[in-house]
Amino acid sequence: MIHKKGRRVILRTATMEDLEAIYYWKYVDKGQSAKKWNGPYIPEKQMTKNEFLKEWANDEQLFEGVPSTLVMAVNDQFIGVVGAYWIDKNTNWLETGIVTYNSEYWNGGYGSEAYSLWIDYLFEKTTLHRLGMSTWSGNERMMRVAEKLGMQLEAKIRDARIVDGKYYDAIKMGILRSEWELQKVNHH
Repeated sequence: MIHKKGRRVILRTATMEDLEAIYYWKYVDKGQSAKKWNGPYIPEKQMTKNEFLKEWANDEQLFEGVPSTLVMAVNDQFIGVVGAYWIDKNTNWLETGIVTYNSEYWNGGYGSEAYSLWIDYLFEKTTLHRLGMSTWSGNERMMRVAEKLGMQLEAKIRDARIVDGKYYDAIKMGILRSEWELQKVNHH
C-alpha cells in the first residue's frame, strides 16, 4: 500500500471504495466537469462497472512496485487521481497527468500539491530521465501548475485540438531529472 503524504493531500493506492468513486466521476456523474479540462477532445468510451474494474485490475505497473495511477485524497476523501504512462521506455520517458474530479477542490492548491508529490515520487522511486505532460492551451490552470513545478514548455502544436467548436493548441511540457534534482537542492 503506497502512501505519500503532503501538507494537505495524500497520494495512495486505490481501495475498492476509491474505484467506486472513480467510476462514478468518470461515467455516472451528470456534470462531468473534470472532462471540460482533462482532454475534452478525447472521446471517452462508456464502460460498465465490471469492464472498468477488470481494466483497472489488468493495469500494468510502470516499474516494480510503481503503479501507473494513485488516488488523491484530502482528509481521507477521494478527490481525483494522478497517473503516468510510457512514451518511450528506451529513453526513460513517462508522460504524467492529474485529474481532480471533485470541483470543490479546484483552485485551492490541492492539484499543485498532488502533482508535485507525484513527480517527486516518480523520480525518487525510479531511474526515469524525464517526465512530460500534455494538455491544451485552454487549460491554463494545468499549464501554470506544471510551470510552478519546474516544467518547461517544450512544444506548442498550433490549432491541434478542438473544444466546443474552437481550435486550441496542443501543449507539451516536461522536466528532466537533472532539473528536478537542482530544484530539490535549491529548496532545502
